[in-house]
Amino acid sequence: MSITITRSPLTREELLAIARDGAQVTLGADTLDLLARQRGAIDALVTSGSPVYGISTGFGSLATTFVSPDQRQELQRAIVRSHAAGMGSPVEVEVVRAMMVSRLTNLCSGVSGVRPSTAQAYADLLNAHITPVVYDYGSLGCSGDLAPLSHVALVLMGEGEAFVADGSRVSGAQALAAAGLQPVILAEKEGLALLNGTDGMLGQLIMAIEDGRALLATADLSASLSIQALRGTDQTLRADIHRLRPHPGQSTSAANLARLLANSPMVASHRDDTSQVQDAYSLRCAPQVHGAARDTFDHAARVADVELMSTIDNPSVLEDGRIVSNGNFHGAPVAYVLDFLAICVADVASMAERRTDRLLDVHRNYGLPPFLAQNPGVDSGLMIAQYTQAGLVSEMKRLAVPASVDSIPSSAMQEDHVSMGWHAARKLRRSLDALADVLAIELVAGARAMALRAPLTASPVTQAVAEVVNKWSGGPGPDRWLSPELMRVGAMVRSGELLALARSMIEIG
Repeated sequence: MSITITRSPLTREELLAIARDGAQVTLGADTLDLLARQRGAIDALVTSGSPVYGISTGFGSLATTFVSPDQRQELQRAIVRSHAAGMGSPVEVEVVRAMMVSRLTNLCSGVSGVRPSTAQAYADLLNAHITPVVYDYGSLGCSGDLAPLSHVALVLMGEGEAFVADGSRVSGAQALAAAGLQPVILAEKEGLALLNGTDGMLGQLIMAIEDGRALLATADLSASLSIQALRGTDQTLRADIHRLRPHPGQSTSAANLARLLANSPMVASHRDDTSQVQDAYSLRCAPQVHGAARDTFDHAARVADVELMSTIDNPSVLEDGRIVSNGNFHGAPVAYVLDFLAICVADVASMAERRTDRLLDVHRNYGLPPFLAQNPGVDSGLMIAQYTQAGLVSEMKRLAVPASVDSIPSSAMQEDHVSMGWHAARKLRRSLDALADVLAIELVAGARAMALRAPLTASPVTQAVAEVVNKWSGGPGPDRWLSPELMRVGAMVRSGELLALARSMIEIG
């Protein structure tokens, strides 16, 4: 698969195809022509005596320091080397690739003023599966993701370190040589152009939207197991109830749950039992909470789409040839939604944990054994699995504390307000990973509880899902080593295998 980059913005799906699936990148002929024309504006300024930020001046608080013409190419190499100051653990390959795709689209807009050959060299890194080593810490989200993008540019210059296709970590020079690529000698403005942008946080936002939406659908699935095992009702899922409060996500989640519970003997078995007047909130309000999270992800997707069609650099080369300083690199729009997603993801996980706890509590689970144990007292069942789930949720609540409200001034107060969007993105990734495990534990508990309701059966779709979960987690029985079982189901949640099984039988939005 090959994706051509033109002046038209990439879609989120195209970015993911390159970042995660290794789709090849080509640059359209019209794109290369545009870059050649816009580069002319930079070349004209190089020979003029006009002070232009990042071309004939230093950077940040050194913007008033004049740089002589014979040092201006060295200026571009120096900014890359000095800004490649990240520390911590290496960032995931897919994150770096997503960041590179986003930066390449910005370079190809013509606003950055890079040469066609430099944009092509950037595409060549992606196509050769050379992934620069980027570290967790170094970006404040303004002026963009400086340190992460600098580590990428360093490899483009034949320096730094990179992961190659087989996962090996080698020097930047070795990676380029093995792929038959030449190091780039940066021209005026190019070093700055490679560093200025929200690309790291945007790439992670786009992946979070993809992953989060799948997990929210899985949350509907795990809730449907718990509702049946806890003798819940399906009457609160009626479409006419949700038309009274027509939030789109709520309606979608309620419809999902209604289809998941359809034709359930387990639900029908107590429909005329008046001893349960109302279900607990963690069952009854699942559409409202899951739905609000869905609407939040939809809002985040709109922000991501605007950011994808944006061209971010400072200074920017306008269509009339003027070069203008600006603040478009500030990550606030992306940082805010990254923080917002971490909040709603933590709340969805919190509700799932409450359903699990209810399944294990003999005083609230309507006749199921304590902790779903085979021989309570000798066996502890899923008692400590819920501890693990509670620990994950507690961590997610800490991760829900906004990063975007914490601005630490930098660059001698020139950059006196920053977005911290990169850190918002990093913690959201951890939170989504934790949500997958939280839902896995609920699925294990729900599947075991449904098996303990035999001879009653669940709805056809949830019965099929529960049987797969019990197959891989062992189902009811004496105590055994739980971690491998929980991790197997966690892997199935992350891969989408369980959701795909459910979707093969009914529609799940």
